[in-house]
Amino acid sequence: MKRKFNKTFINIHESGFSLIELMIVIAIMALLAGFVGTNVIKKFDEAKVSSTKIQMKQLLVILDDFRRVCGFYPSTEQGLDALVKAPTGGRSCKNYDPEGFIKKLPQDAWNHDFIYTSDSNKVLLKSLGADGKEGGTGIDKDISSDDLD
Repeated sequence: MKRKFNKTFINIHESGFSLIELMIVIAIMALLAGFVGTNVIKKFDEAKVSSTKIQMKQLLVILDDFRRVCGFYPSTEQGLDALVKAPTGGRSCKNYDPEGFIKKLPQDAWNHDFIYTSDSNKVLLKSLGADGKEGGTGIDKDISSDDLD
């Protein structure tokens, strides 16, 4: 028994995308991704600055509570650790809560410790920004509690 094969021819002019059309679409998508990406990164950086400012404001509220209970702010030497455990050295707080004022010290949005200075009457909190160094511009700019809105 002889089999018959159906011969179908491939149409060379089938519809589809050419290489140039695909390259144009990919280039447009890359341009859009670049534009959207830079805007998203900018907003992400702004959010980190805002988050750090919020953390500083919360720490200032806790420091005010410390002052209300103890009658003074922790000294620069006692530092923010005085919010976690009773301060040693310098003035002592007679009414210090054995559990402390907070469980753990927060860090800024870039995982750096806040810089704390005080003369026991006034406090200053500072974040060194993204680069963790003094000075800087943009996202690297230092954030001070004196500059909070």
